[in-house]
Amino acid sequence: MPPALVKCLVWDLDNTLWRGTLSEDETVDPFPAIREVVAGLDARGILQSVCSRNDHDPAWARLQALGMTEWFVVPEIGWGRKSDGVRRIAERLGFATSTIAFIDDQPAERAEVAHHLPDVRCYRAEDAATLLDRPEFSPRSVTVDARRRRTMYRAGVRRTDEQARFTGSHDDFLRSLEMVMHLGRATEDELSRVEELTLRTSQMNATGVHYPDAALRALLDDACHEVLVTTLTDRFGPHGAVGVLLLRKHPRAWHLKLLATSCRVVAFGVGTIILNWLADQAARAGVHLLADFRATDRNRMMEIAYRFAGFDEQPCDCRGPAGEPGSDSDVQVLHLVAERRPRSETVRLIAPDLVVSADGPG
Repeated sequence: MPPALVKCLVWDLDNTLWRGTLSEDETVDPFPAIREVVAGLDARGILQSVCSRNDHDPAWARLQALGMTEWFVVPEIGWGRKSDGVRRIAERLGFATSTIAFIDDQPAERAEVAHHLPDVRCYRAEDAATLLDRPEFSPRSVTVDARRRRTMYRAGVRRTDEQARFTGSHDDFLRSLEMVMHLGRATEDELSRVEELTLRTSQMNATGVHYPDAALRALLDDACHEVLVTTLTDRFGPHGAVGVLLLRKHPRAWHLKLLATSCRVVAFGVGTIILNWLADQAARAGVHLLADFRATDRNRMMEIAYRFAGFDEQPCDCRGPAGEPGSDSDVQVLHLVAERRPRSETVRLIAPDLVVSADGPG
Protein backbone atom coordinates (compact mmCIF):
# COMPACT_ATOMS: atom_id res chain seq x y z
CA MET A 1 0.00 0.00 0.00
CA PRO A 2 1.28 3.51 -0.75
CA PRO A 3 1.98 5.65 2.32
CA ALA A 4 -0.78 7.93 3.54
CA LEU A 5 -0.61 11.40 2.08
CA VAL A 6 0.87 14.18 4.20
CA LYS A 7 -1.61 17.02 4.78
CA CYS A 8 0.79 19.46 6.45
CA LEU A 9 4.58 19.74 6.53
CA VAL A 10 6.02 21.62 9.52
CA TRP A 11 9.39 23.32 8.87
CA ASP A 12 12.16 24.16 11.29
CA LEU A 13 13.93 27.38 10.26
CA ASP A 14 17.60 27.53 11.34
CA ASN A 15 19.77 25.30 9.15
CA THR A 16 16.64 23.68 7.69
CA LEU A 17 14.60 26.22 5.74
CA TRP A 18 17.45 28.70 5.64
CA ARG A 19 21.22 28.37 5.87
CA GLY A 20 22.59 29.45 9.25
CA THR A 21 21.15 30.66 12.54
CA LEU A 22 19.05 33.82 12.66
CA SER A 23 20.37 34.88 16.08
CA GLU A 24 23.89 34.94 14.60
CA ASP A 25 23.08 36.31 11.13
CA GLU A 26 20.05 38.51 10.43
CA THR A 27 20.49 38.08 6.66
CA VAL A 28 20.08 34.30 6.48
CA ASP A 29 18.78 33.05 3.12
CA PRO A 30 16.93 29.85 2.18
CA PHE A 31 18.91 26.85 1.03
CA PRO A 32 19.01 26.34 -2.75
CA ALA A 33 15.82 24.68 -4.09
CA ILE A 34 13.85 25.33 -0.88
CA ARG A 35 11.58 27.88 -2.54
CA GLU A 36 10.86 25.37 -5.31
CA VAL A 37 9.98 22.69 -2.74
CA VAL A 38 7.74 25.02 -0.73
CA ALA A 39 5.95 26.29 -3.84
CA GLY A 40 5.62 22.76 -5.23
CA LEU A 41 4.06 21.36 -2.07
CA ASP A 42 1.68 24.31 -1.89
CA ALA A 43 0.58 23.75 -5.50
CA ARG A 44 -0.25 20.13 -4.61
CA GLY A 45 -2.54 21.22 -1.79
CA ILE A 46 -0.16 20.30 1.04
CA LEU A 47 -0.28 22.88 3.81
CA GLN A 48 2.94 24.08 5.45
CA SER A 49 3.72 25.59 8.81
CA VAL A 50 6.71 26.53 10.94
CA CYS A 51 7.86 25.26 14.33
CA SER A 52 11.13 26.93 15.29
CA ARG A 53 13.14 27.81 18.39
CA ASN A 54 13.49 31.55 17.81
CA ASP A 55 12.11 34.84 18.99
CA HIS A 56 8.87 35.17 17.04
CA ASP A 57 9.06 38.73 15.77
CA PRO A 58 12.54 38.70 14.17
CA ALA A 59 11.95 35.22 12.68
CA TRP A 60 8.63 36.25 11.16
CA ALA A 61 10.13 39.53 9.98
CA ARG A 62 12.88 37.61 8.16
CA LEU A 63 10.29 35.36 6.48
CA GLN A 64 8.41 38.50 5.43
CA ALA A 65 11.58 40.03 4.00
CA LEU A 66 12.11 36.82 2.03
CA GLY A 67 8.52 36.96 0.74
CA MET A 68 7.67 33.58 2.29
CA THR A 69 5.11 34.26 5.01
CA GLU A 70 2.17 33.59 2.70
CA TRP A 71 3.22 29.96 2.42
CA PHE A 72 2.90 29.17 6.13
CA VAL A 73 -0.24 28.78 8.22
CA VAL A 74 -0.59 28.79 12.06
CA PRO A 75 3.17 29.08 12.77
CA GLU A 76 4.63 28.14 16.16
CA ILE A 77 7.78 30.18 16.78
CA GLY A 78 9.06 30.33 20.35
CA TRP A 79 11.10 28.49 22.94
CA GLY A 80 8.85 25.64 24.05
CA ARG A 81 9.08 21.97 23.14
CA LYS A 82 8.68 21.35 19.44
CA SER A 83 6.34 18.44 20.04
CA ASP A 84 3.96 20.84 21.78
CA GLY A 85 4.19 23.27 18.87
CA VAL A 86 3.53 20.53 16.29
CA ARG A 87 0.58 19.28 18.34
CA ARG A 88 -0.94 22.77 18.46
CA ILE A 89 -0.53 23.12 14.70
CA ALA A 90 -2.38 19.83 14.16
CA GLU A 91 -5.14 20.86 16.55
CA ARG A 92 -5.64 24.29 14.96
CA LEU A 93 -5.87 22.71 11.52
CA GLY A 94 -8.09 19.89 12.75
CA PHE A 95 -5.68 17.24 11.41
CA ALA A 96 -4.74 13.90 12.88
CA THR A 97 -1.06 13.79 13.82
CA SER A 98 -0.66 10.86 11.39
CA THR A 99 -1.15 13.37 8.54
CA ILE A 100 1.57 15.73 9.82
CA ALA A 101 5.24 15.69 8.78
CA PHE A 102 8.11 17.51 10.50
CA ILE A 103 11.52 18.45 9.08
CA ASP A 104 14.47 19.56 11.22
CA ASP A 105 18.26 19.51 11.03
CA GLN A 106 18.68 18.42 14.67
CA PRO A 107 18.39 14.68 15.47
CA ALA A 108 17.47 15.52 19.07
CA GLU A 109 14.53 17.68 17.96
CA ARG A 110 13.26 14.99 15.59
CA ALA A 111 13.59 12.41 18.34
CA GLU A 112 11.68 14.61 20.80
CA VAL A 113 8.80 15.04 18.36
CA ALA A 114 8.81 11.34 17.45
CA HIS A 115 8.74 10.36 21.13
CA HIS A 116 5.73 12.50 22.06
CA LEU A 117 3.96 12.28 18.68
CA PRO A 118 4.86 8.85 17.25
CA ASP A 119 2.43 9.23 14.33
CA VAL A 120 4.23 12.31 12.98
CA ARG A 121 6.64 11.51 10.15
CA CYS A 122 10.03 13.16 10.70
CA TYR A 123 12.56 14.07 8.03
CA ARG A 124 16.15 15.29 8.06
CA ALA A 125 16.88 18.78 6.73
CA GLU A 126 19.13 17.30 4.04
CA ASP A 127 16.10 15.39 2.71
CA ALA A 128 14.20 18.60 1.87
CA ALA A 129 15.14 18.60 -1.81
CA THR A 130 13.71 15.07 -2.23
CA LEU A 131 10.26 15.72 -0.78
CA LEU A 132 8.56 16.46 -4.10
CA ASP A 133 9.63 13.02 -5.35
CA ARG A 134 8.23 11.09 -2.39
CA PRO A 135 4.85 9.32 -2.70
CA GLU A 136 3.53 10.66 0.60
CA PHE A 137 3.85 14.19 -0.85
CA SER A 138 2.49 13.25 -4.29
CA PRO A 139 -1.32 13.12 -4.59
CA ARG A 140 -2.59 11.24 -7.63
CA SER A 141 -4.44 14.31 -8.85
CA VAL A 142 -4.40 18.00 -7.97
CA THR A 143 -7.89 19.48 -7.82
CA VAL A 144 -9.14 23.04 -7.83
CA ASP A 145 -9.71 22.78 -4.09
CA ALA A 146 -6.17 21.48 -3.55
CA ARG A 147 -4.63 24.45 -5.32
CA ARG A 148 -6.51 26.89 -3.08
CA ARG A 149 -6.30 24.87 0.13
CA ARG A 150 -3.93 27.30 1.83
CA THR A 151 -6.30 30.19 1.10
CA MET A 152 -9.24 28.22 2.47
CA TYR A 153 -7.40 27.35 5.68
CA ARG A 154 -6.31 30.96 6.18
CA ALA A 155 -9.98 31.94 5.88
CA GLY A 156 -10.74 29.22 8.40
CA VAL A 157 -8.31 30.72 10.90
CA ARG A 158 -9.95 34.15 10.50
CA ARG A 159 -13.34 32.51 10.93
CA THR A 160 -12.20 30.77 14.12
CA ASP A 161 -10.73 33.98 15.52
CA GLU A 162 -13.99 35.82 14.87
CA GLN A 163 -15.96 33.08 16.58
CA ALA A 164 -13.74 33.44 19.66
CA ARG A 165 -14.72 37.13 19.80
CA PHE A 166 -18.40 36.54 19.08
CA THR A 167 -20.63 37.11 22.11
CA GLY A 168 -23.91 35.58 20.90
CA SER A 169 -25.08 31.97 20.71
CA HIS A 170 -23.50 29.37 18.44
CA ASP A 171 -26.52 29.44 16.11
CA ASP A 172 -26.32 33.23 15.95
CA PHE A 173 -22.68 32.95 14.93
CA LEU A 174 -23.53 30.43 12.22
CA ARG A 175 -26.25 32.74 10.89
CA SER A 176 -23.73 35.60 10.84
CA LEU A 177 -21.52 33.60 8.46
CA GLU A 178 -24.18 33.81 5.72
CA MET A 179 -23.44 30.24 4.63
CA VAL A 180 -24.70 28.81 1.35
CA MET A 181 -24.51 25.05 0.76
CA HIS A 182 -24.80 23.63 -2.75
CA LEU A 183 -25.63 19.95 -3.01
CA GLY A 184 -25.62 18.69 -6.57
CA ARG A 185 -25.04 15.74 -8.84
CA ALA A 186 -21.35 15.22 -9.55
CA THR A 187 -20.05 15.97 -13.01
CA GLU A 188 -17.10 14.19 -14.60
CA ASP A 189 -14.95 17.26 -13.93
CA GLU A 190 -15.74 17.02 -10.21
CA LEU A 191 -14.91 13.35 -9.77
CA SER A 192 -11.30 13.99 -8.83
CA ARG A 193 -12.53 16.24 -6.00
CA VAL A 194 -14.91 13.49 -4.87
CA GLU A 195 -12.16 10.88 -4.94
CA GLU A 196 -9.85 13.17 -3.00
CA LEU A 197 -12.50 13.74 -0.35
CA THR A 198 -13.07 10.01 0.20
CA LEU A 199 -9.30 9.56 0.43
CA ARG A 200 -8.51 12.45 2.79
CA THR A 201 -11.51 12.20 5.12
CA SER A 202 -11.31 9.72 8.00
CA GLN A 203 -13.10 11.31 10.96
CA MET A 204 -16.33 11.94 9.06
CA ASN A 205 -16.32 8.98 6.66
CA ALA A 206 -19.14 6.54 7.41
CA THR A 207 -17.34 3.49 6.03
CA GLY A 208 -13.70 4.45 5.56
CA VAL A 209 -14.02 3.27 1.95
CA HIS A 210 -12.04 5.00 -0.78
CA TYR A 211 -13.81 5.10 -4.13
CA PRO A 212 -11.35 5.36 -7.05
CA ASP A 213 -12.04 7.54 -10.03
CA ALA A 214 -12.97 4.62 -12.32
CA ALA A 215 -15.60 3.29 -9.91
CA LEU A 216 -17.16 6.72 -9.53
CA ARG A 217 -17.29 7.28 -13.28
CA ALA A 218 -19.12 3.97 -13.74
CA LEU A 219 -21.74 5.02 -11.20
CA LEU A 220 -22.40 8.32 -12.99
CA ASP A 221 -23.90 6.36 -15.86
CA ASP A 222 -26.00 4.10 -13.61
CA ALA A 223 -29.61 5.31 -13.32
CA CYS A 224 -29.95 3.52 -9.97
CA HIS A 225 -27.19 5.57 -8.33
CA GLU A 226 -26.77 9.17 -7.29
CA VAL A 227 -23.28 10.62 -6.77
CA LEU A 228 -23.72 13.95 -5.01
CA VAL A 229 -21.15 16.60 -4.09
CA THR A 230 -21.57 19.23 -1.39
CA THR A 231 -19.81 22.60 -1.51
CA LEU A 232 -19.99 25.40 1.03
CA THR A 233 -19.27 29.12 0.96
CA ASP A 234 -19.64 31.92 3.50
CA ARG A 235 -18.68 35.57 3.79
CA PHE A 236 -15.05 34.62 4.45
CA GLY A 237 -14.79 32.69 1.18
CA PRO A 238 -15.26 29.18 -0.23
CA HIS A 239 -14.78 26.04 1.82
CA GLY A 240 -14.60 24.03 -1.39
CA ALA A 241 -15.99 20.50 -1.70
CA VAL A 242 -16.95 19.45 1.83
CA GLY A 243 -19.14 16.38 1.34
CA VAL A 244 -19.89 13.43 -0.91
CA LEU A 245 -22.89 11.07 -0.95
CA LEU A 246 -23.22 7.80 -2.81
CA LEU A 247 -26.86 6.71 -2.93
CA ARG A 248 -28.31 3.48 -4.39
CA LYS A 249 -32.04 3.68 -5.15
CA HIS A 250 -34.23 0.62 -4.58
CA PRO A 251 -38.03 0.53 -4.97
CA ARG A 252 -38.72 0.48 -1.21
CA ALA A 253 -35.57 2.03 0.20
CA TRP A 254 -32.73 4.35 -0.73
CA HIS A 255 -29.39 2.93 0.39
CA LEU A 256 -26.74 5.43 1.45
CA LYS A 257 -23.58 3.54 0.58
CA LEU A 258 -21.23 6.35 1.54
CA LEU A 259 -21.39 9.67 3.34
CA ALA A 260 -18.16 11.58 3.91
CA THR A 261 -17.81 15.18 5.02
CA SER A 262 -14.73 17.26 5.67
CA CYS A 263 -13.64 17.54 9.28
CA ARG A 264 -13.19 21.29 8.62
CA VAL A 265 -16.97 21.82 8.66
CA VAL A 266 -18.02 19.56 11.53
CA ALA A 267 -18.85 22.57 13.70
CA PHE A 268 -21.26 23.83 11.03
CA GLY A 269 -23.37 20.68 11.19
CA VAL A 270 -22.89 19.81 7.51
CA GLY A 271 -23.44 16.08 8.06
CA THR A 272 -26.68 16.69 9.95
CA ILE A 273 -27.96 19.11 7.28
CA ILE A 274 -27.25 16.54 4.55
CA LEU A 275 -28.96 13.72 6.45
CA ASN A 276 -32.02 15.85 7.21
CA TRP A 277 -32.31 16.85 3.55
CA LEU A 278 -31.97 13.24 2.44
CA ALA A 279 -34.56 12.05 4.98
CA ASP A 280 -36.98 14.71 3.75
CA GLN A 281 -36.42 13.64 0.14
CA ALA A 282 -36.98 9.98 1.05
CA ALA A 283 -40.17 10.84 2.92
CA ARG A 284 -41.49 12.69 -0.13
CA ALA A 285 -40.63 9.66 -2.28
CA GLY A 286 -42.35 7.28 0.16
CA VAL A 287 -39.25 5.16 0.79
CA HIS A 288 -37.18 4.25 3.82
CA LEU A 289 -33.49 5.01 4.20
CA LEU A 290 -30.69 2.52 4.75
CA ALA A 291 -27.12 3.57 5.50
CA ASP A 292 -23.86 1.64 5.60
CA PHE A 293 -21.68 2.25 8.62
CA ARG A 294 -18.33 0.63 9.37
CA ALA A 295 -16.82 1.66 12.69
CA THR A 296 -13.17 2.73 12.57
CA ASP A 297 -10.87 4.14 15.23
CA ARG A 298 -11.62 7.67 14.00
CA ASN A 299 -15.22 7.98 12.75
CA ARG A 300 -17.15 7.95 16.02
CA MET A 301 -18.56 11.41 15.22
CA MET A 302 -20.15 10.09 12.05
CA GLU A 303 -21.90 7.35 14.00
CA ILE A 304 -23.23 9.99 16.38
CA ALA A 305 -24.54 11.98 13.39
CA TYR A 306 -26.42 8.91 12.11
CA ARG A 307 -27.89 8.14 15.53
CA PHE A 308 -28.88 11.75 16.09
CA ALA A 309 -30.65 11.70 12.72
CA GLY A 310 -32.71 8.71 13.89
CA PHE A 311 -30.96 5.75 12.23
CA ASP A 312 -31.06 2.45 14.15
CA GLU A 313 -30.73 -1.32 13.61
CA GLN A 314 -34.44 -2.11 13.66
CA PRO A 315 -35.47 -4.91 11.27
CA CYS A 316 -37.69 -3.92 8.38
CA ASP A 317 -39.07 -5.59 5.28
CA CYS A 318 -37.58 -2.77 3.22
CA ARG A 319 -34.11 -4.16 3.80
CA GLY A 320 -34.47 -7.13 1.45
CA PRO A 321 -31.51 -7.39 -0.93
CA ALA A 322 -30.74 -3.70 -0.35
CA GLY A 323 -29.97 -4.29 3.30
CA GLU A 324 -27.65 -7.25 2.90
CA PRO A 325 -24.14 -6.41 4.10
CA GLY A 326 -22.72 -9.20 1.94
CA SER A 327 -19.15 -10.31 2.63
CA ASP A 328 -18.33 -7.17 4.63
CA SER A 329 -19.48 -8.49 7.98
CA ASP A 330 -18.16 -5.44 9.81
CA VAL A 331 -20.57 -3.14 7.96
CA GLN A 332 -23.77 -2.24 9.81
CA VAL A 333 -26.77 -1.39 7.68
CA LEU A 334 -28.69 1.22 9.66
CA HIS A 335 -32.37 1.94 9.06
CA LEU A 336 -34.59 5.02 9.15
CA VAL A 337 -38.32 5.46 8.58
CA ALA A 338 -38.13 8.78 6.77
CA GLU A 339 -40.34 11.71 7.76
CA ARG A 340 -40.57 15.24 6.42
CA ARG A 341 -38.02 17.57 8.00
CA PRO A 342 -37.55 21.34 8.00
CA ARG A 343 -34.54 22.89 6.37
CA SER A 344 -31.67 24.38 8.35
CA GLU A 345 -32.11 27.86 9.81
CA THR A 346 -28.36 28.58 9.73
CA VAL A 347 -27.49 27.56 6.16
CA ARG A 348 -29.19 28.34 2.86
CA LEU A 349 -29.38 25.00 1.06
CA ILE A 350 -29.53 24.71 -2.72
CA ALA A 351 -30.16 21.08 -3.65
CA PRO A 352 -31.71 18.94 -6.41
CA ASP A 353 -35.05 17.15 -6.22
CA LEU A 354 -34.38 13.41 -6.13
CA VAL A 355 -38.05 12.52 -5.94
CA VAL A 356 -38.72 13.12 -9.64
CA SER A 357 -36.53 10.11 -10.45
CA ALA A 358 -37.56 8.00 -7.46
CA ASP A 359 -39.48 5.57 -9.64
CA GLY A 360 -36.50 4.81 -11.82
CA PRO A 361 -35.01 1.32 -12.22
CA GLY A 362 -34.46 -0.58 -8.96
